[in-house]
Amino acid sequence: MTGPRVRFAPSPTGYFHVGSARTSLFNWLFARQSGGTFILRIEDTDVERNRDEWHQGIISAMAWLGMDFDEGPFLQSELRRDHESAAEALFAGGYLYPCDCTREQIDERIKGNAKPGYDGFCRDRAVTRSSSTALRFRVPDDGVTVVPDLIRGDVTFPHDSYEDFIVVKSNGGVLYPLANAVDDRTMHITHVIRGEDLLPTTPKQVMMWEALNHCDDVAFVALPLYAHLPMLVNEQRKKLSKRKDPVAVESYRDQGYLPDAFVNYLSLLGWSPRGDEEIVARSTLIEQFRLEDVSHSPAFFDVKKMTHMNGEYVRQLSPEAFIEQSAPWVAPWSSPWRPTDRTVPWTEDQFDAALYTRVAPLVQERVATLGEIPTMIEFFFLDAPTIDVAAFDKTIRNDPIAQTLLAVAIERFGELEWNAAVLHEATIEIGEAVGLALRKAQAPIRCAVTGTLVGPPLFESLELLGRERTLVRLLDALARCSP
Repeated sequence: MTGPRVRFAPSPTGYFHVGSARTSLFNWLFARQSGGTFILRIEDTDVERNRDEWHQGIISAMAWLGMDFDEGPFLQSELRRDHESAAEALFAGGYLYPCDCTREQIDERIKGNAKPGYDGFCRDRAVTRSSSTALRFRVPDDGVTVVPDLIRGDVTFPHDSYEDFIVVKSNGGVLYPLANAVDDRTMHITHVIRGEDLLPTTPKQVMMWEALNHCDDVAFVALPLYAHLPMLVNEQRKKLSKRKDPVAVESYRDQGYLPDAFVNYLSLLGWSPRGDEEIVARSTLIEQFRLEDVSHSPAFFDVKKMTHMNGEYVRQLSPEAFIEQSAPWVAPWSSPWRPTDRTVPWTEDQFDAALYTRVAPLVQERVATLGEIPTMIEFFFLDAPTIDVAAFDKTIRNDPIAQTLLAVAIERFGELEWNAAVLHEATIEIGEAVGLALRKAQAPIRCAVTGTLVGPPLFESLELLGRERTLVRLLDALARCSP
């Protein structure tokens, strides 16, 4: 066996969390940089919370991000016999003992104890193992367990800070710490790269790993190196919350973030490439990534910064790539994939692909995500623009000068040559005639024609929209102002 072996082991209990995506990415980068093997293992043993659509969502999101795996996906539920065999070996070796205490009995006994947690009551009672007993791990009375961590150095955990923890429930179910360790042993994982929230459980796994290495008929497997990644925090520097923070990778995909931009940004959460540039190619990320360079300080998941970075990636696309990648948001009927719960405001018959080819370069410079495109260009394809009432009232209805400007524009636009440069010069002259600079003169025209004050460059848009449709909308705007 050559090269490191790493695994990403998510639980399918919800949408694909950005923290999980960062963990997956760092495993993937490490494997690709070192010529190792990247394994996907779905930890699906929480039957009550697991759902097949979330299982498939993990695989789909990883595919979108381009994080291909070399082995798997394996299901932890299919490895249950390995977990049970390991538990039996630990029991036979004296590392596990039966416990028949109820939660209520334990709570009553430990009232007032200086040390919280289970008090070892059944350790030496010689309880007979039965269908009503759990199995607890016999934590050594003294000494420490050292977790070798590539990010934090050796982390030491005194044994007296751990209770004799349950490994097998009374119903025979093997709990996560042992199941996880056994799967890592079976798959010969050499590096465990995961979030720091799992660091407190790691000593349990290390203790059982080393115990298994001393059990009869159990093959020796070297302990992996660990790398516990820094926590992701929000603006308040609190751990990202599934309920309060936007953490679903699928949501960002549906909003029109580009996978390369998303991967680039995730890579900066606890690590940074060499030099001053943050926008770097995926190949550079792979070449430069080192676990030893990952910080142990919390990393701020800054949506604004990620959105800005995504906009830079959007502008780097070739015109052809921009049109192709924006298809799910502008012409979903022609795309094999479309964003969830998003619809375009025009029908297939209203959409003009040739016109969009000419419009696309105008919006490519203005949008930060592909999901912003429909709102910005809908006035090209709808018979009438969707009016932002507040903007219309402020810019036209309640401004007599703007209404005069529109009346003059209707007259001038009906006779001049129809191209962006001429329209630009004419608007300057129309504005001067009513005492407005270009910036303020073009606002009522934009609002009348597009329905809003934000959009692609005005005069290029008017050229593409055409004289007839432009004049109709200017006239309609004035008509709206009539008593």
